Amino acid sequence: MFKSKKFFIILPIIVIIPLIMAFALTPKPASAKTKLSVSGAWALYPMMTVWAEEYEKIHKDISISVFAGGAGKGSTDALAGIVDIAMISREAHKDELDKGGVFIPAAKDAVVSTINAKNPVLEQLNKKGMTKEVFQRLYLKGDIKTWGAAVGTSANNPMHVYTRSDSCGAAESWAKYLGAAQEDLKGTGVYGDPGLLKAVQDDHLAIGYNNYSYVFDRKTGNMNPGISVISIDVNENGVIDKNEKIVTRDDLQTAIKTGLYPHPPARLLYLMTKGEPKGPAKDFILWILTDGQKLVDDAGFMKVPDDILKKNLDILYGKATRESK
Repeated sequence: MFKSKKFFIILPIIVIIPLIMAFALTPKPASAKTKLSVSGAWALYPMMTVWAEEYEKIHKDISISVFAGGAGKGSTDALAGIVDIAMISREAHKDELDKGGVFIPAAKDAVVSTINAKNPVLEQLNKKGMTKEVFQRLYLKGDIKTWGAAVGTSANNPMHVYTRSDSCGAAESWAKYLGAAQEDLKGTGVYGDPGLLKAVQDDHLAIGYNNYSYVFDRKTGNMNPGISVISIDVNENGVIDKNEKIVTRDDLQTAIKTGLYPHPPARLLYLMTKGEPKGPAKDFILWILTDGQKLVDDAGFMKVPDDILKKNLDILYGKATRESK
């Protein structure tokens, strides 16, 4: 009888001890990370991926997903609560503000007119550029049909005009420069910045427009292969003056900083939230406007002007209200 009791005492111990050891040795799941989601403008997408990657290195408990799809999609997603932050590459629309959209400038860039590097009248374009009126005739009236007509020669090569098919800040900024709206722009519609860039690279008779971060190589600042930029003859004297000539990203940024390059198509790039940003989203935005600004130059963008940056930081830190901005 005693042996039987001892057996029943030992048996549970034999069974329990391995279970305890197995439980102790089983890897514990990592703590769930706080997730942030961002969608919107192709223009801000390259910069946002840099910010997100660096922020995740510093904040191991944060995971940030970034999706490009155009400013219109970003706005819709944020206002519907699908994402935490939208990337917007244009000024705010009234209906967005009415729905509680809050716009916070995060960087600066510009839209440029793009052509194929093998354009048949490239030499003339480099010397003369194009005036605002010529761009208007191309994109709004559609009455310039050949490259010769665009530069004043007899060249009869047909002109293939491309525009954006998606609701986006690049198209809206380019249209606003021409005194119109995106839906007024003529041309073959192509989705997204990468798509429009490739369309121009693949067609030696093409003309399009792109956010400059897709035109210039991020590291060198030179134009990407197969692409060239049409300089704007701002003073309309029939030639591209030295300060008007755009060959590198530095040329363009200098023209923007000195006020020579028109605004638009130069513009601020915004982050948008539904209502004032809160919690992890607010922390991320505050970081973008402070430490994150140190990454802007190396990523090929331009920093937010100091006065605009200070006003928005004061609002986020509670030192001012948005109405007093």
